[in-house]
Amino acid sequence: MTRPISPPLSRTIRVAHSPDSDDAFMFYALAEGLVDTPFRYLHEICDIETLNQRARGGDLEVSAVSIHAYAYLAERYALLASGASMGDGYGPRLVSRGVRPGDPRRTLRGRRIAIPGSLTTAHLALRLYQPDFEPVVMPFDVIEEAVERGEIELGLLMHEAQLTYADHGLILWEDLGGWWKSETGLPLPLGGNVVRRDLGEAVILQVARDVRASVAYALAHRDAALTHARRFTRGLSEERTDTFVGMYVNEWTLDYGPVGRQAVQVLLDRGAAAGIIPAGVHVEFVE
Repeated sequence: MTRPISPPLSRTIRVAHSPDSDDAFMFYALAEGLVDTPFRYLHEICDIETLNQRARGGDLEVSAVSIHAYAYLAERYALLASGASMGDGYGPRLVSRGVRPGDPRRTLRGRRIAIPGSLTTAHLALRLYQPDFEPVVMPFDVIEEAVERGEIELGLLMHEAQLTYADHGLILWEDLGGWWKSETGLPLPLGGNVVRRDLGEAVILQVARDVRASVAYALAHRDAALTHARRFTRGLSEERTDTFVGMYVNEWTLDYGPVGRQAVQVLLDRGAAAGIIPAGVHVEFVE
């Protein structure tokens, strides 16, 4: 648990995150007032692409964002060292009703693919995998059903759909987290938490302490945090919720560590080198 810094900085801080069980798990202690902090946190819940776009406008003090989006936010926001969602050998999954071809990367050229937002890391990873495709932006929670109904041939899934696509008769063409690991030897950094730089150093450091304390509390009180997280599962079983949370809230979430920090920098460097993001970003982490 954190201790208030001196002098007290009593104020209200808005913190936004996605309506998913992994984010709910890591923010459980903050949401339930279990972190000793001088701040009052007001929680807002939006899908991650909406949060990416809101952060571009500087709308929120603290927010979960895609690592891809951070390339557009670095001047206004700092990246917290706690709160990462890392896919260590797994990640967004490209699925179809059709049989997986022998060379999915080549087969994707020119195809229409449903993506969950232009600033999502899923989109960036797919662009690095195969830059020549036509993106069709859809809300993340309708892509699975759109592919199942045949409205679009291919869909890029994130969040809980990574575990449920086979239930809908869909076939995995590529796991982009697995591909990234084979390419780089690194985990795929999907999302993180940012804090607005204009809040000042004292507030930023307290926010960093509080977010780390929330993640640490959830990991130390897993059953209670899972009970809270199940309110956000969109129909996942208890077993699958446990699996999904374990995939994305773990030691990487408490702190990126040297390998996680390297993974973020390499991802953004490769995005810039490929012309997918406009310029290189030197990533700084708030400890």
